Amino acid sequence: MFNNSRYLTCGVDAAIPLALQLFLWKCVDSLPAPKDHLQIFDLQPVGQMQNIIHRTEEPEYHKEYLFLSENPIAEKVYIMDDGDYATMLLASEY
Repeated sequence: MFNNSRYLTCGVDAAIPLALQLFLWKCVDSLPAPKDHLQIFDLQPVGQMQNIIHRTEEPEYHKEYLFLSENPIAEKVYIMDDGDYATMLLASEY
């Protein structure tokens, strides 16, 4: 899972900086198998810090990241794998 072509939506391209997109993909890649087909990322600003909560439901997983950011953002991002390809999209685009 997540070893196929990767895509992102126009919303992600507009709202999520490239470095952050790459970080989210790396988070998915670093998970051991089995991986949930739906990866959930909650992004929240905390002052000048970017807080990222990465979670899945099956198997249950939860990890939090916090790092300095020039422009922290507030978004919910999904990365979904349907077997043919993986897509990163904003929750509002689902």
